[in-house]
Amino acid sequence: MFTQPIIQSIYTDGACTGNPGPGGWAVVVYFNDGSIHEMGDASRHTTNNKMEMQAAIAALQFLKTSGQTEPITLYTDSEYLINSVTKWMQGWKKKGWKKSDGNPVQNQDLLETLDELNSRLVKWQHVRGHSGNIGNERCDVIARSFASGKIPSLQQLSSGNADQTLPNTNEINVAKVSDSPLNSTKINENIPESSTFPLDITIMEPSTASAATTNDEKPSEMRVSQLRNLVETLRVADEIAEKGYLITSSELADLMDVHASAVTSRGDQWRWRNWIVSRVRREGNQILWELERGDQVGTETD
Repeated sequence: MFTQPIIQSIYTDGACTGNPGPGGWAVVVYFNDGSIHEMGDASRHTTNNKMEMQAAIAALQFLKTSGQTEPITLYTDSEYLINSVTKWMQGWKKKGWKKSDGNPVQNQDLLETLDELNSRLVKWQHVRGHSGNIGNERCDVIARSFASGKIPSLQQLSSGNADQTLPNTNEINVAKVSDSPLNSTKINENIPESSTFPLDITIMEPSTASAATTNDEKPSEMRVSQLRNLVETLRVADEIAEKGYLITSSELADLMDVHASAVTSRGDQWRWRNWIVSRVRREGNQILWELERGDQVGTETD
C-alpha cells in the first residue's frame, strides 16, 4: 500500500498586479523522496499581502490534511507574513485585533485562519526573493502566472496510488479572499513589508556555503538545482573579474546572496571564494567594487 512521502519543506508566494488588482498565490511542497507537489489559484481583485497569506493558508491546510507529525520548514519571501505570524499575532489578539495606534488590523479574517492552522510543526523561515532560490523562484512564476490570468502547468505528486492518501488540492478549505473592490486608501493601514522592525528569525536562506549544514535535508533534485545555480554564480563572478567590470554594493550583494550591509561592513579589501574583492571608489551614493581572481582560495567565506 502506498504511503505518502514525508513533507520536508514548503515554499509559498503571492503576487498582485496593481495592488490592489488581479492576484495569484502559489505553494510548492517538497517531499523527502524528491517528489514535488504544486498548488495555486487566482483572485480577480486583491492585494499582495492577501495573496501571501492565502498561499500560507493553503500550505498549512495541506500539511494539516496530510496528517503528518514530522516538523517542516515553511519558506516565504514576505516579511509582512513572517512578522504577522511570528511576532505581531499575539499582541494583536490581546488588543482585540487593534494596532498600537488603535486602528483595526487589516486582513483579520486571514490572520485568524493562519493562527488557527499554525502549529509547532511549522518553522517559519524568510528567504530573500529573486535570489536564485529554486523553491522561491518557482512559486513566483506560478503566482505571477495566475495573477496575469494564465493557468500554469502544475507538478502533482503521482507516485503509486498517491491519490488515495494525498490531500486533494480542490478539497483544501483555504480562506476566501474577497473579490470586491478595495478602498486603496486602506491598503497601507497594515505595517508594510518593508518594515524596519527587527526579526527574531533568520532573514534569508543561504544558497551557498552556509547552506551546506542543512543541504542533506533537502530533496536531491533541489540540491542539484542549487548546485547549478552556484556554478552559474561563480561563472558570472569570473566573467566580471576577467572583463574588469566594476559593480555596486547591491549588485555584489546579489551575486554573493547576502545583504548589502554584509558587503559594506567588510572593509576596503577582502576575499570571497576565489576572488579578492576591492573597494575602488564611490560614485554618488554608490560604492564600486572590483573582483580579481586570487591565486589561492582564502579561508574567509560568505
